[in-house]
Amino acid sequence: TFKFQEKNQWRNRQRLNTPIRHLAGQPGILLASSLPSISQEGEKDVTFKVLYCGICHSDLHMVKNEWGMSTYPLIPGHEIVGVVTEVGSRVQKFKVGDKVGVGCMVDACHSCDNCTNHLENYCTKMILTYGVKYYDGTTTYGGYSDTMVTDEHFVIRIPDNLPLDAGAPLLCAGITVYSPLRFYGLEKSGMYVGVVGLGGLGHVAVKFAKAMGVKVTVISTSPNKKKEALEHLGADSFLVSKDQDQIQQPLMPPLGLLKTQGKLVMVGAPEKPLELPDFPLLMGRKLVGGSCIGGMKETQEMIDFAAKHNITSDIEVIPIDYVNTAMERLVKADVRY
Repeated sequence: TFKFQEKNQWRNRQRLNTPIRHLAGQPGILLASSLPSISQEGEKDVTFKVLYCGICHSDLHMVKNEWGMSTYPLIPGHEIVGVVTEVGSRVQKFKVGDKVGVGCMVDACHSCDNCTNHLENYCTKMILTYGVKYYDGTTTYGGYSDTMVTDEHFVIRIPDNLPLDAGAPLLCAGITVYSPLRFYGLEKSGMYVGVVGLGGLGHVAVKFAKAMGVKVTVISTSPNKKKEALEHLGADSFLVSKDQDQIQQPLMPPLGLLKTQGKLVMVGAPEKPLELPDFPLLMGRKLVGGSCIGGMKETQEMIDFAAKHNITSDIEVIPIDYVNTAMERLVKADVRY
């Protein structure tokens, strides 16, 4: 998570011809720079001053175009929190001074089955917070900025007792693990959940699962994370997975650990497709599923749950001019978390 110390403004649905400054040393990363003051664009829009924005591994993938969908110029950032400075005339949920946040999406069609069932994240016309074309053909720009303007439906209220800096990554990492725990019925007290990988998603998954009353086993290739998992995060057990063959076939080890009718849920987005073996699925009627963030109703529910149970991300706060070094450290996994 980084704190902003420069004057960088943009509008999420930018319509102005404005200069954009390239951040030297990191191809693809841009900060909106020297933009004019922003006035309210729509009756349902909320304008807020960005105070913190998480650096997500997705930002790194997008900057390097590892998913093959990046367009430039690219202004990353989708774990954005701050304080409301202006609201449109028809905004009902927020007022000036409220603590708010914006996660991975900023719009959807509002009318399809997914949208009407609070699953805007699966709407085929969902608009990501940055790096995609908005309905009018303009490009969305992310939270590596000072100011944001977003439709109130896609703005999350941040409870007063949840720190803005340590709460920011929950808008991506938090909902990414909270939603599948709930949907796949893994949140019931007394159940057993394995968390594969103790990183940005993993450490938050442990915290949410423990708060739900679940027995948690951390599965990691790093033996030196055992103390962290058990003593700091409160996991119930720790399993080391270092076999080279297992690393080459990443779905095999967790499938083998599942009980009959167990579920393996994918929440990461690897650069290359994974191979799915047949027999480990057949022998035990096991399921492999997936999950991608969550809808707006569920995201607000997640943030409220986090505030109630004192769940935050473990972060390092950095200034904006450190972002290139931060990206280099992210490549090396030199972050907690």
